[in-house]
Amino acid sequence: MTNKMWQQDEIIELEITDLSDTGDGVGRFEQRVVFVSDTVPGDRLLVKLFNVKPKYAYGQIQELLQASPQRVRPSCIVADKCGGCQWQHIKYDYQLIAKQNQVTQALERIGGFVDIPINPVLVAAASLNYRNKVTYPIGVSATGHVQAGYYHKGTHKLINLNQCPVQDTQFNPLLAEVKLDIEKQGWPIYNEIHHKGLIRHLGLRIGRRTGEILLTLVVKDWKLPGIETQAQQWLQRYPQLVGVSLNRNSDRTNAIFGLETRCLAGVPYLREKFAGLDFQIRPDTFFQVYTETAEALLEVIQSELNLQGHEVLVDAYCGIGTLTLPLAKQVKHIIGLELQSTAVEQAIVNAQNNGINNVTFQVGAVEKILQKLEIIPDVVLLDPPRKGCEPNVIKTLRNLKPSRIVYVSCKVATLARDLKLLCEDGMYKITRVQPADFFPQTAHVEAAAFLVLSENN
Repeated sequence: MTNKMWQQDEIIELEITDLSDTGDGVGRFEQRVVFVSDTVPGDRLLVKLFNVKPKYAYGQIQELLQASPQRVRPSCIVADKCGGCQWQHIKYDYQLIAKQNQVTQALERIGGFVDIPINPVLVAAASLNYRNKVTYPIGVSATGHVQAGYYHKGTHKLINLNQCPVQDTQFNPLLAEVKLDIEKQGWPIYNEIHHKGLIRHLGLRIGRRTGEILLTLVVKDWKLPGIETQAQQWLQRYPQLVGVSLNRNSDRTNAIFGLETRCLAGVPYLREKFAGLDFQIRPDTFFQVYTETAEALLEVIQSELNLQGHEVLVDAYCGIGTLTLPLAKQVKHIIGLELQSTAVEQAIVNAQNNGINNVTFQVGAVEKILQKLEIIPDVVLLDPPRKGCEPNVIKTLRNLKPSRIVYVSCKVATLARDLKLLCEDGMYKITRVQPADFFPQTAHVEAAAFLVLSENN
């Protein structure tokens, strides 16, 4: 009977007992695992099976028989469809528990660590209206109207939005109105299947402390008739809008931004205050999407390092200097390494604007620059992209043997993998891990791991 039920489109009764690191609920049916989106541990439900494999399958909710006490009504009316959030139906307190478990399980299962001190997750000041940057795909409805929003979960079908509860509320008028302007202009919308059309994405970014906003259209080609006039009209309509830019992405790719951005009206950057410093941030460079929680994690890093002013620190993957510059005030010298030359240009400007002169920046791949360092730093700060560090970065660090390493990660699976390599043969010891909720209403979690060189090394 069980084998007959373990097939496509069969409906089974299931209790959700866990959450996966992608945000799906996890249940077990006769020793097999079933992943079901939009569920919470404690839910009992009927699900229809699909994508059935010998040991696991995915399920679609048919009926909620008993709701978990951790389930809440989502703040967004399209939360069950939109792929922007996974966890709006889960109480925020339980989201934090799930993220704590996610960090613990990754370190144990992938890293092989036991009894690592893990602090409670740094709680976000607000679980909604926190995102300082959004990029919306642009599409066309069946009736020919311009749409902007996020893709339906697991598809490239666009869910049209006029507001979004996780973005800064000041974006909402622009989201609703700019797509109407695009429609009035008659600009052709990009079709990813045929690689035709012009308008691909709408990007918005805000300085949470200054209120300054940037608007960016990602286009296939620069030729957009009337864009200069429209850009000026946007600046006049929205007092907090300080710059309108075009970014060209002419490739067949899922990447949002291309390599070149041109400012059409206003200025090519917004001003933001972070950790007591003044930053210029452009539309196409990386900056943490939750300003306030990023500051809270920086404070933990500063407290844990307890820098005395004589140290030399290397900030690998330094970006525009978000962590480099606040830490520069506490060390003798700091070296920032970054692949993107445009980010380094901004980092240099940000250093100059804040009167910080004990920092140098080098452009290039971290795995190559790190090998050529002529000094052994006291501290190395790692903040790589989601894929983690390149193998040669780990190898070079084990050769350099800095006294301390801080590894900041937005994907705990690659964090655990790299920590295992760094700590191999007992070379480094993890003293503490600090998770932080940079992404409320989603399954993503940030974490900083603190390592010290073992005494026998």
